[in-house]
Amino acid sequence: MAPMAVSKILSSPDGALTPEQIEGFQQAFEAEPRWKASMNAACAAPPGKLVLNRRRLVQFNNSYSIQLPENKATAQKASGRCWLFAGLNTLRRAAIKSLNVGEDFEISQSHLAFWDKFEKANYFLESMLLTLDEPVDGRLVSFLLQNPVQDGGQWDMFVNLVRKYGCVPKSVQPETEGSSNTAAVTTLVTRKLREHACELRRMHVQGQPLEALRARKREMLGEVYRVLVIHYGEPTRRFWWQWRDKDKGFHREGWLTPQEFFRRHVQADLDEQVCLIHCPQESKQLFRLYTVRFLGNVVGGGIVRYANVPIEELKAAAVAQLRDGEPVWFGCDVGKDFDGELGWMDLEIHDFDSLYGTSVRMTKAERLDFGDTAMNHAMVFTGVDLDEAGRPRQWRVENSWGDERADKGYYAMSDAWFDEHLFEVAVAKKHLPPHVLAVLDQEPIELEPWDPMGSLAR
Repeated sequence: MAPMAVSKILSSPDGALTPEQIEGFQQAFEAEPRWKASMNAACAAPPGKLVLNRRRLVQFNNSYSIQLPENKATAQKASGRCWLFAGLNTLRRAAIKSLNVGEDFEISQSHLAFWDKFEKANYFLESMLLTLDEPVDGRLVSFLLQNPVQDGGQWDMFVNLVRKYGCVPKSVQPETEGSSNTAAVTTLVTRKLREHACELRRMHVQGQPLEALRARKREMLGEVYRVLVIHYGEPTRRFWWQWRDKDKGFHREGWLTPQEFFRRHVQADLDEQVCLIHCPQESKQLFRLYTVRFLGNVVGGGIVRYANVPIEELKAAAVAQLRDGEPVWFGCDVGKDFDGELGWMDLEIHDFDSLYGTSVRMTKAERLDFGDTAMNHAMVFTGVDLDEAGRPRQWRVENSWGDERADKGYYAMSDAWFDEHLFEVAVAKKHLPPHVLAVLDQEPIELEPWDPMGSLAR
C-alpha cells in the first residue's frame, strides 16, 4: 500500500474512537464491582505482588534430585553482560578445582568485556565497509546502526573471546565503574562509531579506495581503544600469578599470559560445546542448522551456529550434561512469568485473570512471530529434579544478579516454563544422539539480522 493511501486511511474518521465508544467502555467497567477493587489495589501496590498466585506458591519445593556443587553467586550490576557471566560461571568450577580455592573465586568478567567491546567496534566498522553500497536508510544499514557495541552476546561470541584472549583471575583485572555501569561508555562509543560509519561512507562516495578506508578505520579504532581503556583500565596482557589455596598452601607460577592461565587452570574444550535452539516458528525447520547475518563480535572468529530441534532434545542434552557433573549455559526470555525477588520461573506464578480479567494467550511461535518474546538473558543450570520416570520437574538456575535475591542468587524454573520461554542451550557433543549431531554437519541457513533468533542475551 502506498504511503499516501495509508495516510488517508489513518486520517479517516471511520476507525477513530468516538465519545460514545468511550462512554460504553466506562459503563462496562463500572458495571463490574471487581474492576473497581482491582483499580483500588493496583493504584496503591505493585501489580506484581497483586497477581502472585498464592495457591501455586505453597506448592514450591526448592530441592533437586541432581544438584551440582555451587559457588557464590556473581553480580553483573548495571550492565548487560549476563552471557559473559554465565559463560565464565560454567568455566570457573574447573579453575576452582585446579587452584584449590574457595567458592568465591571468580574469573575476570571485565577482562572479556573490554575485548568484547573493542572487537565489536571492529566488527561494526567492517560491517560498514561490507555495506557501503547499501542505502543508509535501508533496513540493513539502519539495523546495524542501532546498537553497534551493546553489552549483549551469545555463546559462540563468548567462545570467540576466550579462544583469542584467554582468562584471568578477577583479582588481576577487577571491576571498574565503567565495566559495572556500562551506559556511559556504551553511549559514547556508539556515537563515535556512527560518526565513523558516516565518514567511511563519505570517503566511499568521494571515490577513495578500500585501502584508504581501512587505513582510516585503524585510526578510528585507536580512538575507541583509548576510550575503553579510560573506562575499563588497561587490559591484562601478562600478569604475575601466585596464590594461597583454601588449605593455606602457597603456590607461585610467575608470569602468565591470559591464554596460559586458561590452558593451565580452566582447560575447557570449547570446540566440544554446541548450541541447540528451539524455535517453533513456521518460517524455521526442525533439525536444520541456522546462523544469523552480521551477528558476531570477532572478525575472523567462529560464526553463530544454531541447531534447531524439538524442545525435548534440549532437555535431554541438558539433563545428560548435569548427570555428568557439568553445568549448562542457556538463553531464555527471563521477563515472562517470573518473580525476581522469589526467584521462581513458573507459568502459574501470576494470576492476571483475577486482577485484570484477561491475560496473554499466544503460543510460543506466535509470540516470536509478533515480537512478544526473544532470548534476552543467559544463565546456568546447576541442577534438575527428575520424577520417578526420569522426566524433569524443575530446574536449578545460577543467575548473575548477586546473592541477595532468590536462594542466595540461585533461582528455580518449572519444566513447563522451560517449554515456553527457553530458547537455547550450550551442551557438549557427547550428550547428543546421532540424528542431532548430523544437523551440525549441515551448511547453515542464514537468517536476517533482525530475526528473533538474532537477539542477544543482556
